[in-house]
Amino acid sequence: MIKRSHQNMWKQLIKLSKDSEVGLQTQLRKSVANLILERSISPDMPLPSSRELAWILEISRSTVTLAYQRLVDEGFLVSRERQGYFVNPELVGVNPANEPGGPEITPRGDWSNRLKHRITSQRNITKPLDWYRYPFPFIFGQIGADLVPIAEWRECWRHAQGTRAITRSGYDLFDQDDKSLIEQLRVRVLPRRGIWCHPNNILISLGTQNALAMIAKLLIKPDNIVGMENPGYPDARNLFALETNNIKLLDVDSDGLIVDDQLNECDYLYITPSYQSPTTTTLSPDRRRLLLAKARAHNIVIIEDDYESEAAFGDEPIPSLKSADEHNSIIYCGSLSKSLSPGLRLGFLVADTELINEARALRRLSIRHPPPMIESTVAHFIELGHYDSHLNRLSKAYRERWSIMAEATDKYFPYTHRRTSFGGTSFWITAPEGLDAEQLAVKALKKGIIIEPGTVHFGEPNPPKNHFRLGFSAITVDQITPGVKLLAKIIDESVSSA
Repeated sequence: MIKRSHQNMWKQLIKLSKDSEVGLQTQLRKSVANLILERSISPDMPLPSSRELAWILEISRSTVTLAYQRLVDEGFLVSRERQGYFVNPELVGVNPANEPGGPEITPRGDWSNRLKHRITSQRNITKPLDWYRYPFPFIFGQIGADLVPIAEWRECWRHAQGTRAITRSGYDLFDQDDKSLIEQLRVRVLPRRGIWCHPNNILISLGTQNALAMIAKLLIKPDNIVGMENPGYPDARNLFALETNNIKLLDVDSDGLIVDDQLNECDYLYITPSYQSPTTTTLSPDRRRLLLAKARAHNIVIIEDDYESEAAFGDEPIPSLKSADEHNSIIYCGSLSKSLSPGLRLGFLVADTELINEARALRRLSIRHPPPMIESTVAHFIELGHYDSHLNRLSKAYRERWSIMAEATDKYFPYTHRRTSFGGTSFWITAPEGLDAEQLAVKALKKGIIIEPGTVHFGEPNPPKNHFRLGFSAITVDQITPGVKLLAKIIDESVSSA
């Protein structure tokens, strides 16, 4: 049996958490690998046997055995017959970067004169990475664990890992996509939005932002004028601002984007017509007709971001602008991430074949293509009917949460004017004039409440500070009203002390 002093040493060196989302085997493997890289384990000292380490750490022997074998496969350990496991001697001569004798790193290079853009100087949305640990996560763009179709996804993942399928997914597709996914989008997903097109008009992207980045790179020239909703989606504004300084901010009201002569000089117009980001207003039918006529008359290319199209739980579905595109001048951006899982990072472009061909070539240069295994899994998910049933469940869940949020905000935020759109997954709140929503977010976070300050959505230098967004897709039903009530109390205290 291993000495008591060594038992204590290994207990101190290896810390495992049974409450972690990461499995014990993975935790153990990472811990031993880090100890080796940090040179905390002597090369001539054998590691405890699998039986001994399992006893020390109070875990199963099979967990230790599998972790050791993985470390051998990865080159961290070597197994010596009848002696046990040792640090791979080939790693002994490797100097960690932070150890004396390692390569010198210049503390400061002359990057200020080399950088083409200062991306970090742009205003962006920030969110806590551990948002799921907070009791009141009114965070936008995330889905609660209770709404993720885990069992169905696992089934489709197994389908995609079949012998023939996994062989195909291991190939480099160069600039192509999984044909079955393109077909499912074409016949099952896009017709929901009133869009019928040829497979050559569809390109898969790594989420909507990837699609917008390709559009900006391919189309926007320095002298182009890009019209943007204000308030609007900051990431789109920042992407277009990398290509042109001519961003024209356009106001929105309770009927969506205000369509007037300000649009006439725009070369491109980025718009979120179904549920305007962030106010959730829906572009009215009259303004849709007027916008399409104005776009034709002034040769304006419309970039339609249909980012929350699947969050329509009203009786009448909202058609996409693209569905009325008779002149093929609308570029349509859709997303599967918002409805399936934000971490999926899968979206799609629908546009003229010439533009799709160029976007495909640009995608190949930058990322080649999205992971074929993910594309194949999503194709199975749609084909087997899981997508339709999942959207049904989402619609019911969101309808319930929207109603509870509406009742709670009516009761505790009497000063706000709520938009009339019945849909989307968030509420845009207008607080009293004296309130600073960024300071409110800091105070609220200390009480376990996550909100999104609204200033980042405005493009002007000195935006109004009294707006914020409350998402309800990630918070449980029973926490909505208590969270709104507590937030209202914090707001009242903030306003009275201002």
